[in-house]
Amino acid sequence: MRTLPFYVALVAGLVALDQWIKYLVETRLVLQEMVEVLPFLALYRTYNTGVAFSMFSSFNDTLLVVVSLAVIVFVLYLASRSTPEQWFARLGFALIIGGAIGNLIDRVVYGHVIDYIYFHTPVWSFAVFNLADVFITIGAIIVLLEEFLGWRRQRTGSESGIDR
Repeated sequence: MRTLPFYVALVAGLVALDQWIKYLVETRLVLQEMVEVLPFLALYRTYNTGVAFSMFSSFNDTLLVVVSLAVIVFVLYLASRSTPEQWFARLGFALIIGGAIGNLIDRVVYGHVIDYIYFHTPVWSFAVFNLADVFITIGAIIVLLEEFLGWRRQRTGSESGIDR
């Protein structure tokens, strides 16, 4: 059974990894110069003054920091309501919190988030993002998957006459 210290250590490790990679990006990649890694993947250092996909970039830094903190507190609240048996959801919550803290650190220290992963083809491209964004996305998918599977288990149990 995973305990609170496990999840705290996981979040700390995720934040440390995110910040270390962003440090490498800041010190080794030229701003807005594409470095091809694969035909569809490049490293491209840029700054995001908004949130996902640069939404709300017109908002001031203080408001975005407050919103980020509110999201972290809300996710912590949801995680606290999960049961120890919902370790998969707790893993997802840890990923979301780790990613959110990583991006929050950027916003507080630099006034923007450092992005550097760029998927593209000759006719299509995706928004530039970072590892913290990947943590948040995978974490959200895990939480939704756990909720869906839990709902399915409850529904199947109810249909077979078993109350949960």
